[in-house]
Amino acid sequence: MSPVAIIGAGITGLTAGFYLQRKGIPVTVYEAGSRVGGVIESLRSHGFLAEFGPNTILETSPRIGELIRDAGLQSRRLDPDPRASARYVVRYRRPIAMPASPLGFFTTKLFTAKAKLAVLREPFVPPRRDGKEESVAEFVVRRLNQEFLDHAIDALVAGVYAGDPHKLSVTQAFPKLGQLEERYGSLIRGQIFGARERKRRGEVAKDRAPKFSFDEGLQVLPETLREQLGQGVRLNTKVTGLRRVGGAWELRYVAGRQEGRAEHSAVIYAGTAHALAELGVEAQPPISLEAFAEIRYPPVASVVLGFRRQDVAHPCEGFGMLIPKVEGFKILGTIFSSSLFPNRAPAGHLTLTSYVGGERYPDLAGLPPDRLTQITCDDLKVLLGVSGRPIFEHTVYYPRAIPQYVVGYGRYRELMNEIETQAPGLFFAGHYRDGISLSDSIVSGCKAAERVAAWMAQARSGPPEESGLRPSGAPAKGHIR
Repeated sequence: MSPVAIIGAGITGLTAGFYLQRKGIPVTVYEAGSRVGGVIESLRSHGFLAEFGPNTILETSPRIGELIRDAGLQSRRLDPDPRASARYVVRYRRPIAMPASPLGFFTTKLFTAKAKLAVLREPFVPPRRDGKEESVAEFVVRRLNQEFLDHAIDALVAGVYAGDPHKLSVTQAFPKLGQLEERYGSLIRGQIFGARERKRRGEVAKDRAPKFSFDEGLQVLPETLREQLGQGVRLNTKVTGLRRVGGAWELRYVAGRQEGRAEHSAVIYAGTAHALAELGVEAQPPISLEAFAEIRYPPVASVVLGFRRQDVAHPCEGFGMLIPKVEGFKILGTIFSSSLFPNRAPAGHLTLTSYVGGERYPDLAGLPPDRLTQITCDDLKVLLGVSGRPIFEHTVYYPRAIPQYVVGYGRYRELMNEIETQAPGLFFAGHYRDGISLSDSIVSGCKAAERVAAWMAQARSGPPEESGLRPSGAPAKGHIR
């Protein structure tokens, strides 16, 4: 059996490879860069621990816990400090704790009386049934009001996608919101009755899901998966093309200055959408991947700063703060990293992780590190009462950070389904397809491994086109445009 090729050694590719290997299916993971993990990267320096990309994993699915157990990482898992449950949203140029209960919502200063009345009215707002795809902004204003958009949802969208609620699709970027309206006719009723169904499926809503990390940061997970994959991971090896040959795939790659070819029984593409658009594929019928170059990835800079505890007036006991655009600050939000998990800062110090850029201020993300630090310090001075200079600084620039699930994004997912149908043995997985969160990417890797294993088992007993294992919703026939 020739191995399955996995293109991309981010968390999706590593997870897929890990589970295929456990099923007795050999894999080769090709990574163009010099390390595994993609945007997951942790740095320990002078007693501070900086996370460059995501800071936590949300346990939204049973598959997350299963991966941690299967990888043997239970002893290294870190749950957050119970005191770090508070989340803040900035209003009136200061962080205000988000309400944790219905009573807290009606007494909070975060929203005006008009916004609170909008929540009471929401169950009586008729659902939209004309099939029009709405932006997140349109959906929120229709079901609630402008204040919720400007002072809550805008901040949430910036914190999750570094995106613009006027561009993101509610059905693509936040599908469960659209599903609540479609099924229950109301967000409030859906939250109440939908919780029972999630419990039966073993799923947890993202806003209530347990979050965790590891003793030396999130990088522990991809490094552990790489160790277990062993020689199956090839770093500094860029895949340049694929060709369908008989019942297999011939893969072309460049490793250093050497070009090479390898035959594989199947291929999982687990990289980025913009790199996918550059991948040459030879197959019949012809396949074009150029459309995936249209997927927008705005730039984002991560700014990790360490301060003396005495130089920060705010207690910073909580997860962090999100910042709406109307408040006029340049940072998108800040995570209270050292309050969330232990050993993220030396005794008597704090680690604060802030983000700059996104769709809100894309030009700021690419500024030099000293300017990013100054911008962040200026905002933190007002918001958290930070004084003095940081004693630890680390910035990372991502020119293409997070795929934007804009209105109309469904056409890209449909195209992936169509290509998988017409090109047996080629599979797509990752943040550009199955959700942008770290937990979404892990689940995507798990499902990709299952799909490939099932396809290979069926292919051994009959022609792939007779297997009935087309992607959900994919057409049986058609042309790839």
